[in-house]
Amino acid sequence: MEIREQLKGFVIENFLFGLDDASLGDSDSFLESGIIDSTGILELVGFVEDEFNIEVTDDELVPDNFDSLDRLVSYVGRKQE
Repeated sequence: MEIREQLKGFVIENFLFGLDDASLGDSDSFLESGIIDSTGILELVGFVEDEFNIEVTDDELVPDNFDSLDRLVSYVGRKQE
């Protein structure tokens, strides 16, 4: 399964509670739109680490990496290289 679909599926199931995936745009800010709060980011980090076998360091835990689907896909892609 493609990275984007895995991440989007996780966000929809865990934070939008299975709502239609049209409610989540690829560039929508998770924090600004209220989709994910600070505790949710920790859940998302745990999923990313487990699912993609990468380690997220403290200095990488910033909005540039985790605040939208586009940013998250880009981050995971960079970590897997």
